[in-house]
Amino acid sequence: MTTTAKTPTEILADAEAAHRAVAGAVERRIIICAGTGCVAGGALAVRDAFAAKLDTLGLRVTIALEYESPAAADVYLSKSGCQGFCQMGPLVTIEPEGVLYTKVQAEDVAEIVQTTLMGGDVVERLLYVDPRKREHCRSKDDIPFYQRQERTALKECGSLDPEDIREYIALGGYHGARRALCEMTPEEICAEVLRSGLRGRGGGGFPTGRKWELTRVQPGHEKYVICNGDEGDPGAFMDRSLMEGNPHAVIEGMLIAARAVGARTGYVYVRMEYPLAVKRLRRAVDDAHRFGVLGADILGSGFDFELKIMEGAGAFVCGEETALIASVEGKRGMPMPKPPFPAQSGLRGKPTVINNVETLAAIPLILRTGAEAYRARGTANSPGTKTFALTGHVANTGLIEVPFGATLNEIVYEIGGGVTDNAGRITDRPFKAVQIGGPSGGCLVGEHADLPLDFDSLGSVGAMVGSGGLVVMNDTTCMVSVARFFMQFAQNESCGKCVLCREGTRQMLALLDEIIAGDADETTLTVLEQTAQAVKTGSLCGLGKTAPNPVLSTLHYFKEEYEAHVFDKRCPVGACKALTPPVILAEKCIGCGLCVRKCPVKAIAGEKKQPHVIDHQTCVKCGVCLDACKFGAIVQGVAV
Repeated sequence: MTTTAKTPTEILADAEAAHRAVAGAVERRIIICAGTGCVAGGALAVRDAFAAKLDTLGLRVTIALEYESPAAADVYLSKSGCQGFCQMGPLVTIEPEGVLYTKVQAEDVAEIVQTTLMGGDVVERLLYVDPRKREHCRSKDDIPFYQRQERTALKECGSLDPEDIREYIALGGYHGARRALCEMTPEEICAEVLRSGLRGRGGGGFPTGRKWELTRVQPGHEKYVICNGDEGDPGAFMDRSLMEGNPHAVIEGMLIAARAVGARTGYVYVRMEYPLAVKRLRRAVDDAHRFGVLGADILGSGFDFELKIMEGAGAFVCGEETALIASVEGKRGMPMPKPPFPAQSGLRGKPTVINNVETLAAIPLILRTGAEAYRARGTANSPGTKTFALTGHVANTGLIEVPFGATLNEIVYEIGGGVTDNAGRITDRPFKAVQIGGPSGGCLVGEHADLPLDFDSLGSVGAMVGSGGLVVMNDTTCMVSVARFFMQFAQNESCGKCVLCREGTRQMLALLDEIIAGDADETTLTVLEQTAQAVKTGSLCGLGKTAPNPVLSTLHYFKEEYEAHVFDKRCPVGACKALTPPVILAEKCIGCGLCVRKCPVKAIAGEKKQPHVIDHQTCVKCGVCLDACKFGAIVQGVAV
């Protein structure tokens, strides 16, 4: 594919020219979102339906651009990675018009072809409707969900074919690597990344350039670069989407890191639950070898670098860098005390730099445009953008990207479209809490609505960016149950190496179970908080040190809710059934008296053939009345 006679610039220019020539010869492009979410929703069936329908019309269709022996095509039916608007998938974009269709199924294809491709009009029922303005949105530019974002890391994920290296190069790909390999010294690369202010996106926020420099200055010729793709937080899918949608950005970032620190081998550690990401990464590695941007004498620079894809078994603790290293070495994934840090002694005892997917995907942009251009977004101490997985009680859920410094109000109400009730309807009520950072993070409440979301501001209120999960909760959410959910996760994922994490998370979970079951007493909350502080202080790794955060933050902001559970034996929102007495629905009760006869404590009264009522002071919440009622007139889980 490459020859020694060509310069690195010519190699990339040839690939770019080839893509522009072949892609430019196609009149139309139909982009089908083929991220995991849309594939699960039937995106591949939609693509097959387009291919079949267009074929019956005599149109020449290609699903992958042919470069070796270009053939004329009328329609390029391409796929992309995740476009972010997950709840509206499968998504289909018609180019050059820019029309975006949502929730497309195979049976919709014939109408799209007839109306848009043949007739030049739009299928209104498949357009997104802004629920606030009640207006149809024709393209992404019209949709508030996209309008309020600044997509840099995710910019190409919604349009780029992740399996076409030439298209990546045509969009500027591997030009940052060419500059790093052919024009800069390792010291200059580290300095450029340090000037950019890029901080690790895996949660800790450590300056990336400093981590690289610490690794670079270590003695010895054998060093390693590892990409941490072991994304384990519940509801988090930022790294997965980047690996699926733009794998070459991750590879290029690793190549630049390798040049900066002097590594010759790298590993992408991906959890096995991400089969599509693994498939596309492996394809990208093969293509990178064919184009001379991996392997020996990369781009004629004399620099060698090999990359291996390794699947992890899905242990949350392997997101911690020393546990990840142990897993790569074939050992059980368990953390090790630090120091020494991986920069000093990492994989096989050699200096190792570990960055997460989003961090590495930002590197090519910094090398292409420069540190100052990168610092133009975000805040002084947290430059750039951050991806978040926005979920929960919010109108628009999905994958978003905003500059550091954006506020919860902007994310929840402008991008997210507002808080919803449990039926998914937009309400005027404010959010009750937003859990940020997953099991390692904490709750933000109404007083934080205008707090800039960056590493320092969140740290000042006891929260953290974490991997980037944002779970919006409305006022029907029980915060004790939320704390229990995350504690159950942390307890299950504890590797068991240190006593404080292994036994402390188990004890906290048991205490939360007592509170929810109505078995807690006046000492429970004190013991819960003391245990949480002990686990936070004494655990060996980041999993244990941050596992108590959801408990501590909910105790801080929702102490009265805990006290209602403990002292009043009542769940204020009616979510904990053991603490919520049954209620008789007057509109359904026929006054048959069966529940009166079954109640063991005589808590139910009422005239025959008239709606009955329950005395909640007498009721022991045994549930006998619910089983006795044949008309569905008695329900539990309603706040009183």
